[in-house]
Amino acid sequence: MLSKLLTLSGLAAGVLGLVQSTGLEGTMLILAIMLVFLVLGCVMDSMAIILIFVPLFAPIVVAQGFALIWFGIIFIVVTEIALITPSVGMNVFVLKVVLPEVPVVRIFKGLVPFIAADVLRLAALIAFPAITLWLGSTIG
Repeated sequence: MLSKLLTLSGLAAGVLGLVQSTGLEGTMLILAIMLVFLVLGCVMDSMAIILIFVPLFAPIVVAQGFALIWFGIIFIVVTEIALITPSVGMNVFVLKVVLPEVPVVRIFKGLVPFIAADVLRLAALIAFPAITLWLGSTIG
């Protein structure tokens, strides 16, 4: 319903026009969108981001010629990274409740290798979109 509302209100077209006026295209545009999702994921729940922002950015991604399945997987990876990244890192605070004796700083320090691995995975998925789309192409 939100997607329909965004379309009827003209907000989606306005956001598309705003993005086109920046001059960003291709991979640079995807990186800018991922940066927005990363920042939002540090302060918002992933479901809220999906419901609010994916309907705004999906038409932009399609207009650039990217596959929506690829964009969806990239979005999920970025959201995973955002949920464990400081300053908010909502999953870290869930872990803190489960392990009250472990300081939050120690939990964040322990996440550094995982964040680095996730960033490398994200870079590989952005650089080589065929990795993301390969499994789906093997079915039927």
